[in-house]
Amino acid sequence: MNAVGVDYDLPPKQARALRKARRIEWTTIGFLASIVVVMGLTMGSSQTMKAMWLEDILSLVPSCAFLVGAHYRGKKPNETFPYGYRRAVLVAFMCGAVALLGFGILILLDSALKLIRAEHASVQTAEFFGHTIWMGWPMIAALVYSAIPPWVLGHMKKPLAAELHDKALHVSAELNKGDWLSGIAGVAGILGIAIGWWWMDSAAAIFISIEIVKDGWQNLRNSIAQLMNKRPSDIESKQEDPVIDQLQKAIEQLAWVRRARVRLREDGDVLTGEVFIEPHDDRDLVERLHEARDAALALDWRLHDVSMVPVRSVD
Repeated sequence: MNAVGVDYDLPPKQARALRKARRIEWTTIGFLASIVVVMGLTMGSSQTMKAMWLEDILSLVPSCAFLVGAHYRGKKPNETFPYGYRRAVLVAFMCGAVALLGFGILILLDSALKLIRAEHASVQTAEFFGHTIWMGWPMIAALVYSAIPPWVLGHMKKPLAAELHDKALHVSAELNKGDWLSGIAGVAGILGIAIGWWWMDSAAAIFISIEIVKDGWQNLRNSIAQLMNKRPSDIESKQEDPVIDQLQKAIEQLAWVRRARVRLREDGDVLTGEVFIEPHDDRDLVERLHEARDAALALDWRLHDVSMVPVRSVD
């Protein structure tokens, strides 16, 4: 019979933040779906519009990955998965990062090839109710629309990502930032065509595709590092998470502890691992280890399933 891990519930404050974050991500998916439709209808033969359309489709990945993780985080550990399902978000996130990187490289090469070949992009005109309209205006309107919702939603996600220490949500916010910056670049590309700078279309598409490749590469590195049990890092600064030193100091302040060493890893939004404790003596060791575990879990809400391991020497 396998030992099954301990179930985990978020504290009330973080639980409220998670519910809000889920609502925002569903709103993000709704807006992105409408943006994809609008961009598809106005795309024409423009490389800029093609790159933006692809980026908007791929921007759905982090939001979907977060919602997958939010769904699985509630599933209890069992005999088959004794550590629970919290890493499901990392699997979804890594798959999305691979797609982001691959499509980004594809659109980058395609745009660069068109620029090298000096293929002149053109924006056609169309008849609407007896009036001739340059199709660049609907394209620009679509690009402006594609920039506003990501700008608003990205700013709403940032504080929630910090509150939940959720890197999938943080990356979703970062990708939203890339979306509205790419929208501005897209407008520049279409206006470039209007004034006769044919190369602006491909140049804007290259800029957008570089953003896609950068996001994909960073997300892939981050997801692989977490799957490889990299030491926890701060969500904003990317530096070592201060909770590691805080936990070691808290344990070493216990009267019966000579020295301690901490080994933690990120399991989605929580931190799991071991604390190796070198005690002064072996008296009442079981009760003392329970005391150490309670001190650890009281330190930070993210600490979960942390094992207290007595050793002769932490060296």
